[in-house]
Amino acid sequence: MLGACVFVALLVITTAEKVAKFKLNDGRDMPALALGTYLGFNQNGVIKSENKQLRDAVLNAIDLGYRHFDTASIYDTEEEIGEAIKMKIDSGDVKRSDIFLTTKLWNTRHRRDQVLPALKDSLTKLGMDYVDLYLMHWPIGLNEDYSHSDVDFMETWRGLEDAMKQGLTKAIGVSNFNEEQLKRMLEEATVKPAALQIEIHPQIVQKDLVDFAQENGIVVMAYSPFGSLVSRFGMQMPGPKMDDPVLTEIANKYKKTTLQVVLRWLVDRKIVPIAKSLHAKRQAENINIFDFSLSEDEIRKINEFDSHTRFTLPSFWQTHPYYPFDKIDTPIADPFVKSNM
Repeated sequence: MLGACVFVALLVITTAEKVAKFKLNDGRDMPALALGTYLGFNQNGVIKSENKQLRDAVLNAIDLGYRHFDTASIYDTEEEIGEAIKMKIDSGDVKRSDIFLTTKLWNTRHRRDQVLPALKDSLTKLGMDYVDLYLMHWPIGLNEDYSHSDVDFMETWRGLEDAMKQGLTKAIGVSNFNEEQLKRMLEEATVKPAALQIEIHPQIVQKDLVDFAQENGIVVMAYSPFGSLVSRFGMQMPGPKMDDPVLTEIANKYKKTTLQVVLRWLVDRKIVPIAKSLHAKRQAENINIFDFSLSEDEIRKINEFDSHTRFTLPSFWQTHPYYPFDKIDTPIADPFVKSNM
């Protein structure tokens, strides 16, 4: 029995070591794959974990070799993530320094004097003294009633800089910023963003924004990495599916799945995919992408799926002066107001 336990421990260490790492601008390493923990929302608001399913998923992910976990205050998942990490630390399976933990500031706490209390709230839920990366979730500031606030995102950034100086986070960054907003931040910030988290998948390649960020030493993270290959909120989205001929040809060549090919496509572009799954089999599949790489021609073929299609398009905010995306003619109603997320 002891020998079996040692074998499992060695297997996990080996898997964790295989995961590539990208260097942040402060010299620290970020694991090149993160477990996403956003469970979505429905008519009742944020979908919550039931019977500790998320905690157990994080425990399993750590056993599989995951060391990077992505959350946000608005996801309402910080407590179970922190609980799982603490259990693994207490059992001696990992040290806190082995884990890279990312969380995010929500839009209703954008004033500079709100940022530190917001992060301290997140740390209390996580049961941690610090996070490794704290992101401004959107450049958009909102009041408590979700009306638009006039807080400049650079004021918010000063609050994140304060948090970093106090040691509550090792690094700071932004999410859902466009290139113009990122340029302004680089010009005005005292601390340069370490990371940019944006939607990237085969239907929204974001080459120009990715190139700009990487040229300025900013690591890019990709949410919704599978795009139309998987269902969203129980619906099939238009676009390539898992049986797409281009993807299956590449997958068959490397004896991988099409989902693994898409994750590897991101890693080969020096992008950190945030792959969400509560299922052990899928988690194991997602992390098993560091024993092959795609050719430049294969990367180009996947790039050709680009249709500039966003699946995260909060058009209900599009009248905000810092809305980062193109506006549409018929914006949808704001679900955040209804659910008070």
